[in-house]
Amino acid sequence: MTGEIPAELGNLSDLSHLMLNQNDLTGEIPPELGNLSNLEYLWLRNNQLTGPIPAELENLSNLDMMSIRSNQLTGEIPPELGNLTNLGGLFINNNQLTGEIPPELGNLTNLDGLYISGNQLTGCIPAEFKDISDNDFDELEPPLPFCDSETQMSDSQPTTNMSWESSVQLPVNVSHR
Repeated sequence: MTGEIPAELGNLSDLSHLMLNQNDLTGEIPPELGNLSNLEYLWLRNNQLTGPIPAELENLSNLDMMSIRSNQLTGEIPPELGNLTNLGGLFINNNQLTGEIPPELGNLTNLDGLYISGNQLTGCIPAEFKDISDNDFDELEPPLPFCDSETQMSDSQPTTNMSWESSVQLPVNVSHR
C-alpha cells in the first residue's frame, strides 16, 4: 500500500487491530486514530511515516501494543503516552525522535517490552524501567544511564534481552465490525 493513512480510520469505533506494517505509507500519523477507543494493537512499523507522534494517542485506553518503529517520525516522545496504562509493548525505535524520555512513561507499569534506540534521545532512562528485561537500552547512542528516584543520573547501565515483539504472533485484521 502507498499513500497516507486516511484520517477517516478514526471513525471505526469498533476497530481492535490496526496493522499496516511494511508498506510505503507516507505522511503523518493521523491524530484521529486517538478516537479508536477499542484499539488493542497499533502496528505501523516499517513505513515512511513522518512528523510527530500524535499526543491524541493517549486516548487509546485499551491499547496493549504500539509498534511505530522504523519510520521517520520526528519531535519528542509525547508525555501523554504515559496515560496508556494497559500498554504492554512500546516500539518506537529507529525513527528520528529527539529530547528526553518523558518521566510520565514511568506510569506504564504493565510494560514488558520497550524499544527506543535508533533515535537522538538525551537525558536518562526512567528508573521504573530497570525491571523491563525486553529492551534495547544497550543499543542507545549515546548510551543513557538510568535516572535515580529524584530523576538524577545514575551510574547503573541498562541491560537487554530477547525481543518480545518478535515472539508475538497476531492475526492481521484491519476490518471494521
